[in-house]
Amino acid sequence: MEAILIDCVRNSLQQLMNRNAIFMCERLCAEFPSEKNLQLLASCYLQNNQAHCAYHILKGTLMDQCRYLFALSCYQMDLLNEAEAALSPNEASAEVPNGAAGHYLLGLVYRYTDRKQKAINHFNQALSMDPLLWAAYEELCILGAAEEAALVFDEGASLCIQKQYLHRGLVSQSLHTTNEEHDVTSNRVLGSEDVSPRKLKHTHSNNLRVISGVCQGTTSNQLPLNGGPTSLPFYNTPSPMATQSQLSGVAPPPVCRNAPANGPNMRAYGADNSQRVTLNSAFAGPRRKFVDEGKLRKVSERLFSDSGQRRSMRLAGESVNTNSSTSILSGNGTSHSSKYLGGSKSNSVVYRSLTIKKSQSCASENTDEGNHHDVYDESRSNNTSSSSSPYADNRSLESEGTTRPLGTVVLSGSRVIDGASDILGLLRLLGEGFRLSCLCRCQDALSVYTRLSQKHYNTGWVLSQVGKAHFEMVDYLEADRAFSLARIASPYSLEGMDIYSTLLYHLKEDMKLSYLAHELILTDRLAPQTWCAMGNCYSLQKDHETALKNFQRSVQLNPRFAYAHTLCGHEYVALEDYENGFKSYQSALRIDSGHYNAWYGIGMIYLRQEKFEFSEHHFRMGHQINPFSSVIMSYLGTALHALKRNDEALEMIERAVIADKKNPLPLYQKANILVSMENLDGALAVLEELKEYAPRESSVYALMGSIYKRQNVFDKAMLHFGLALDLKPSATDVAAIKAAIEKLHVPDEIEEICESIDRDADA
Repeated sequence: MEAILIDCVRNSLQQLMNRNAIFMCERLCAEFPSEKNLQLLASCYLQNNQAHCAYHILKGTLMDQCRYLFALSCYQMDLLNEAEAALSPNEASAEVPNGAAGHYLLGLVYRYTDRKQKAINHFNQALSMDPLLWAAYEELCILGAAEEAALVFDEGASLCIQKQYLHRGLVSQSLHTTNEEHDVTSNRVLGSEDVSPRKLKHTHSNNLRVISGVCQGTTSNQLPLNGGPTSLPFYNTPSPMATQSQLSGVAPPPVCRNAPANGPNMRAYGADNSQRVTLNSAFAGPRRKFVDEGKLRKVSERLFSDSGQRRSMRLAGESVNTNSSTSILSGNGTSHSSKYLGGSKSNSVVYRSLTIKKSQSCASENTDEGNHHDVYDESRSNNTSSSSSPYADNRSLESEGTTRPLGTVVLSGSRVIDGASDILGLLRLLGEGFRLSCLCRCQDALSVYTRLSQKHYNTGWVLSQVGKAHFEMVDYLEADRAFSLARIASPYSLEGMDIYSTLLYHLKEDMKLSYLAHELILTDRLAPQTWCAMGNCYSLQKDHETALKNFQRSVQLNPRFAYAHTLCGHEYVALEDYENGFKSYQSALRIDSGHYNAWYGIGMIYLRQEKFEFSEHHFRMGHQINPFSSVIMSYLGTALHALKRNDEALEMIERAVIADKKNPLPLYQKANILVSMENLDGALAVLEELKEYAPRESSVYALMGSIYKRQNVFDKAMLHFGLALDLKPSATDVAAIKAAIEKLHVPDEIEEICESIDRDADA
């Protein structure tokens, strides 16, 4: 009964029927109470996004897997102290539970409790245990502590991967040997012609005992929670140091990323049915004598004659699914589209159709080819000619799977070496590009991304990273193009859409921004990126109060989303609520101390409050994080100028001009500094140059008018004041320009005296 209930729970999870899995697992725990079964029940609740249920079920448990799942539920409930206590080594266990995944989760806990160095140590430990744990390297890049990708994904990482797969192969071989012996016994008993009912009943009970023993043994040591083979790397992040009993059934959580309601790990459920094969083999023994031996030899030959090109595509991280038509189109290694998706209209349409087919696939190809991967290669080729359903021949796969020779399910050493080399080569490029982006070396990152193959460059994640790099370089048109291609490649993905909405805000593309916000609402209304887009949409319409409500909704959905806190701060500043704006920026820095936008925001608050020393400090902190931002350098120069440090201010402004020659802000600040230094001719020369970049900026003409007035060139002063008014400046600027026109013929000395008298009278 226990084995049947366990299999039912696993099959329900495999079919994404979480409610049924929870119900049956509750029956299992009521009938057979044990920590192993409680672990399975907690996993069901976690898959159903009910972390609070898993928390109460696992509280006080001692098994390593239970401790890990308990810590995971605590993390999702923001109970970081309890999560740390559950993951920390204790008297019962000297190691962090669940190997690399446990270290990764503990690193997240340390990161969000502001213990950066401990977080870095655990992320590095997770990478040393599992070199394919990309999320750990991503966190190191965000913390600014990542080594070059070539040093992380090196030969040592390749040897670690090979050791893991050889270990899994031995476990799989042992499991298949057990199944083979059991099948032979079943055939010997059930294959006889004269079987009495009494003997048949006795045999049936023996078979059930064998199945129960196999299921109970593999529940804790060999099979992951979804009923797949031990070679599935999605749930487990195994390490050479960890035993199989330490491996848990749930992957660590994503950080600051929106995940589907049932979690990203659900896509691995359709990869295999080995648990069902184990159970059915007890009753399907007589079928084996009807299988043609010649057919088995042909299948075996096809499995071993897999082409190197297809192998490298799978092992290099190709987008995976079991849709036969998509597999054929992507497996031939050829494409008629340019590397950049915008090469032609027809190519974009073709690429979009392929992307949609991939997104609609109901099962994902197993990236670990250690056990049953070749079986599914054969099923895809059969389905191409016989059926469009990837599960059309599921029954024949089950019956044939028990008769395959052992050599067909264990990867050869050469294939493991080639696969590890291909995967690590890909991760070196992706990792180095992401590391350089986090260091704000955007041009270098773009150069790395262009070295990717076409199939990987034209994915939503890479194109979003390219768009972010162009955005940081203030190359808004190229950023818009990259994000548009990312939307075509992955219309369902929300990666980078918060940045894309801010980009459209800067471009003042109100129609495109409204359409983007509408699409994101239809895609996932519970994603923080969606409400960031909505907030930017209202902020562009100058409705700052409604924009603030949308940004607060984003923070509510993900309190660890630093950029949403920063956007809240911007809206508070626009509403002149500096106190709450300061709090929002501080919240962003508590989440990510390297978020330079928040340092810039606090500097702007102090600059408006004329607290120039504090303003300089925060601008300088932002400049240290992003030394290539011309905007931060411009305002840092402004703060230095306010502190009467004009030489340093001019030097910083010159660096800002060199960093981005298209940005008009540093040139305008330079002109102001030169005016204060009485270098009027130099200021006019800078403003004349600035008119080429910003011909419709009223403040430029207003400043030129004031300079001509000081030079007593009244006709030119009047001309430029009039041009400034024609460009429809803000109400405050209109009042200042009109006041300057009224006092056009009043000498500056008398004007300053009158202003001082007015100030004294007001006092």
